Amino acid sequence: MGERRRHRPELLRRRVSGPAAAGLSQGEVASRMRHGLANLVPDTTSRSLWEIIRANVLTLFNAIVVTSFILLLLLGSWQDALFGLAAVGNAVIGVVQEYRAKRSLDRLAVLEAPLARVLRDSTVQEIATADVVLDDVLVLRAGDQVTADAVVLESGGLEADESLLTGESDPVDRGTGTEVLSGSIIVAGRGTARVVRVGAESFASKLAADAKRFSLVNSEIRNSLNRILGWLTWALLPVALIVANGEMQSRGGWEEAIASGAWTSALVGVIASVIAMVPLGLVLLSSVAFAVGGVRLAGNKVLIQELAAVEGLARVDVLCLDKTGTLTEGRIVFDGVHELAEHAEPGWEHALGWFATDPEANATSRCLAAGFEHDGGSPAVSSVPFSSARKWSSVTFDGGRTRRGTWILGAPEVVLTDRSAAGPDTGSGTGAALGMAGRLAASGLRTVVLAYADGTTIAAGDATLPAQVKPVVMLTFREQIRPDARQTLAYFREEGVELKVISGDDPRTVAAIARAVGLVVGDGYDARHLPADPGLLEKIMDTNTVFGRVSPEQKKDMVAALQRRGHTVAMTGDGVNDVLALKEADLGIAMNSAAPATKAVARLVLLDGRFDRLPGVLAEGRRVIANVERVSKLFLSKTAYSVAIAVTFGLLNLQFPFLPRQLSFTDGLTIGIPAFFLALFANTRRYRPGFLRRSLSFSVPAGLIVAASLLGLAVYANTGGHSGAGPGALQSASVLTLAGIGLWILMVVARPLDAKKSAVVLAMCAALLILVNLPPAQEFFHLALPPADMLRAAAAAAVGGGLAIELLAWIHGRKFPR
Repeated sequence: MGERRRHRPELLRRRVSGPAAAGLSQGEVASRMRHGLANLVPDTTSRSLWEIIRANVLTLFNAIVVTSFILLLLLGSWQDALFGLAAVGNAVIGVVQEYRAKRSLDRLAVLEAPLARVLRDSTVQEIATADVVLDDVLVLRAGDQVTADAVVLESGGLEADESLLTGESDPVDRGTGTEVLSGSIIVAGRGTARVVRVGAESFASKLAADAKRFSLVNSEIRNSLNRILGWLTWALLPVALIVANGEMQSRGGWEEAIASGAWTSALVGVIASVIAMVPLGLVLLSSVAFAVGGVRLAGNKVLIQELAAVEGLARVDVLCLDKTGTLTEGRIVFDGVHELAEHAEPGWEHALGWFATDPEANATSRCLAAGFEHDGGSPAVSSVPFSSARKWSSVTFDGGRTRRGTWILGAPEVVLTDRSAAGPDTGSGTGAALGMAGRLAASGLRTVVLAYADGTTIAAGDATLPAQVKPVVMLTFREQIRPDARQTLAYFREEGVELKVISGDDPRTVAAIARAVGLVVGDGYDARHLPADPGLLEKIMDTNTVFGRVSPEQKKDMVAALQRRGHTVAMTGDGVNDVLALKEADLGIAMNSAAPATKAVARLVLLDGRFDRLPGVLAEGRRVIANVERVSKLFLSKTAYSVAIAVTFGLLNLQFPFLPRQLSFTDGLTIGIPAFFLALFANTRRYRPGFLRRSLSFSVPAGLIVAASLLGLAVYANTGGHSGAGPGALQSASVLTLAGIGLWILMVVARPLDAKKSAVVLAMCAALLILVNLPPAQEFFHLALPPADMLRAAAAAAVGGGLAIELLAWIHGRKFPR
């Protein structure tokens, strides 16, 4: 960097003195290339592939699982190591989803143009955008995208569309000495411009830099699971020590267990207790539910950039909408003609046809081509191209289909300003025309007046309006509103989602568009008057719906202000000016017409641009959230009873009542397999905050009930009130008790029961009966039918636990009604 800074002043001095007509020489280009002054943009995200793998694989819980897995293999108990499959699944899904996000961000590029047109050695050349260097002279024509920030040297009606960068849909006039920004598109005229900033220093690159920081979407489910795993992290070691001591004491003490070799079975018990505490299946199943939701949405032309974004829209309570490209299709269409003069000046249709087919016509004039034709019958003797600074264009005919005179097409407030000494409105009807223009503009229409100046010629070199003009017709244009916008917004309002319309356009225009799609709003708020104080900004965001003249940084601040008020915010957009706000929002949504940078940072992309896809996204998000909350009660109940059993049995010096493989058996029947189906069934329940609180308020008491039932069974077995069965009989009886209460919990959690959910519960009951009586299963899971008195005790413990679960479900339902 030091070397670049030493050479840059010299290069800048040479730029000032060099001739613009010839452009750079090959030697000057090579010198700038060597000094790093080319249009290269660094292409890195905050996490490399290795960092992604390390973050998802080298975790504390994976270390515990892998260590336990290896120990069991060394002890020859490979049957007890089935839990390793869930850990592998978690790691693979985590790496894949984050790597997909990384690749998306790595492809972030504001500039779509593959080639740039430059003047070098007095010759126009087309080169790769990355080969553009500082001081290159860009040759700009209509349709070009500017590849680097540049200052205009020559302008022939040059106009730039900067809507992707600023959000303003009106083209901006770019005369000599003004600056054109990288990422803008030339929509009219032609000219040359000298490059002043390249690569990472250009406007588009700086705007995209913040977007290229990797971040995961804010997910309540993922956040809740991370909190649970954080709590378990602190509990694992103390609980493992308690279990280890209990296991050794139950085998005659530490010395006896070590001397006799019983410590190996004690270690298996410790591993079983530790693995049982970790809800590995819940993390895996949540990822699977997100993935299935993503596949379903992809079938409806909705691309999910990150799996957890599936739940995002279901949690949203404020939806911020960009006008251009979201509520509207981003293009201007001709609306109609309003005649002003009692006797219209002949030839006005012919004049409009000429304006529509003029090679230097702007986008508004080109819209007239469908309604008006020009057959060349009256050749123009002089014309002035449209300029955003002048806000009008003109053509002069010398007879033919029209009388000799000049037709002027432009903004009413400019064209109809009376420049004569007589004062306002000298009978030409300009006052009435301006009044009509104001009324039409207030309704959200863009107005352009066609006026006539008899016997007058306006030369291109002296673009001055005549003192008196006659307004002939008023033309109205409108932005094409998406046909699905009104219905979709009505749906969100019915669902209690607050709507905010944010745009870079005039607030009055934005408000008119908002009213056109069914929103009840007053005048829009001009964002140029937004306060810098965060507290005041929050109040304004709460009390206003429509905002205009909003800058990209302001969009980001407005989203943050809503979030500080406790809202979950979604933001839609299609321009680069929306990138920062999409990144800041809880859920960014891009349209199919969006710039590549916008699509890269959005969490959802509507591939066919249909706004009415969003209700389907909302429904899918609700299904995922509601079903993951439902199955989380199963997994967290297991975590709760695993901790409770480990602590109580350890403190009482009782052997842990299960082998790891037996826990895999009960987990599969009562949690894993049924949870997979429950997570994919339809569920239309509205989202309610407090997922973790509701889940734990059921799961913790349910886990304690299970632990109390198993402790009662163990106390019974160890006090002599049975037929003298050994530890194997107690383990088998404990498996039956746990399976019975687990299936009862499954039945409660699956309510309200329908045919599908009833079939799942009945299938698990049938599978339990079959497996406990199947010899291969008995041998693999180390199960045997307990003696009659132990069997009765297990049944009593299961029924007692089940009734307690019913009571808990009734209390929980009263506290948290569905």
